[in-house]
Amino acid sequence: MKKLNRFTANEPKKLPLKVMQFGGGNFLRAFVNWMIQVLNQETDFNGGVAIIKPTERGDYKTLKSQDGLFTVVLDGIKNGQLIAEKTLVDCVQEVVNPYTDWDSYLELAKNPELRFIISNTTEAGIKFNTEDSFGHHPPREFPAKLTLWLFKRFQHFGNDASKGCVLLPCELIEDNGAALKKTILQYAEHWRLGEDFMNWIYTANHFCSTLVDRIVSGYPTDRADKIQFELDYEDELLVEGEYYHSWLIQDDNIVQEELPFSKTELNVQFVDDLVPYREMKVRILNGAHTSMVPVGYLAGLRLVKEVMDDETVSQFVESLLLKETVPTLDFPDRVSHKYVQDVLDRFRNPLLKHQLISISLNSTSKFVARLLPTFKDYYLATRKLPLRIVFGLSALIRMYKGEFNGERIELKDDAKVLNFFALNWKKYDNKEMEMNILVGVIVSNSAIWGEDLTNFEGLVERISENIISIEQLGISATLKKIANDH
Repeated sequence: MKKLNRFTANEPKKLPLKVMQFGGGNFLRAFVNWMIQVLNQETDFNGGVAIIKPTERGDYKTLKSQDGLFTVVLDGIKNGQLIAEKTLVDCVQEVVNPYTDWDSYLELAKNPELRFIISNTTEAGIKFNTEDSFGHHPPREFPAKLTLWLFKRFQHFGNDASKGCVLLPCELIEDNGAALKKTILQYAEHWRLGEDFMNWIYTANHFCSTLVDRIVSGYPTDRADKIQFELDYEDELLVEGEYYHSWLIQDDNIVQEELPFSKTELNVQFVDDLVPYREMKVRILNGAHTSMVPVGYLAGLRLVKEVMDDETVSQFVESLLLKETVPTLDFPDRVSHKYVQDVLDRFRNPLLKHQLISISLNSTSKFVARLLPTFKDYYLATRKLPLRIVFGLSALIRMYKGEFNGERIELKDDAKVLNFFALNWKKYDNKEMEMNILVGVIVSNSAIWGEDLTNFEGLVERISENIISIEQLGISATLKKIANDH
């Protein structure tokens, strides 16, 4: 079978670069790049994408070897029918690793047609780091890399307001557009890049907060051979997800004139205020994902669908949403309950093979963004701990030991976070501290959680009890005990 590339697919690079994208992972490829492909096919957008490697680990070698080509397989309901839609995406024209080719990265700043900047660097990606230097090529953090790129563009085009960019961050943090703008301005001030540059950032660039929604499960391992046989080519970057998609963009009419989504059937909406949409989506859909991962994984489950098929764990997820999350939302019950059921139905999609371990990336920062606000609102309203969210946190802490029942767990998080957990779990194993001391040390680390969680009365004791019960009885038996008690 032929390998997928521009030559074998007869798909020459022909599109002008209009989009620079930080990140080439499964989600961006199956969401943003798929949408750009639709724009190119159904409108006069005619835009190519340059993918930038945002982190040092890896090199996007496969993406380069396939000349930016890959296939998106979408499963779900379209117009009332169960579908499995396959799309060859050819909009990616360049792949640049700033860690090995800094000059090529900066050279993109001189491209007059490049207009849109998209990113998905996880919840931990948009942050300011005082250790990043103007002379680092590249600096560590994504906003620092972007600041240097924007400064090069500012210099090259001589403060031309028409050469500003539209920035569409997809990170799941509140007001991601405003957060990215603030961080870039922090770097500009930290590096003393001048008032003219800072004014250009303010006036010539449009930072749009966005909210994305599509479940992307990654490489379809179980049916890859069948799909590739049907496609008649070998694609190592096959990526599958659900057909359902939603992209909400907060905008004042400038961006929607340049991105002709309205000429397609894509579910992209330009709205005045993202806050209510974001809160519901992050707390319910993303919160459910983040809570189910450690609980399901320690229960021996590996896929979201397996979680939904397991009566005990699925009941835990549903109860967490209906009894602890929904009461914190400022929506009518009929609206929030309907959204919960829609989300659970999406999780049950029989064609999606969504790996729990892939969702576990940066689980600590995801807990802070997706579950901690619900935890705090529930606690303030009732003066009680939301016991299911607490159980999810307990399972997360146990999962971050890095092994369970003799099996190593492939955790991916900030190295400092992983080292912190490993060090303290080692002290516990060496009997240098009791469980309640271990939990207290972990949840008091404000560098991880954003605050000292020991301030919530009874939290350390409850987590300690949960972890001991998980060790002695297992996840399922502990969950049943919680369900019977509450």
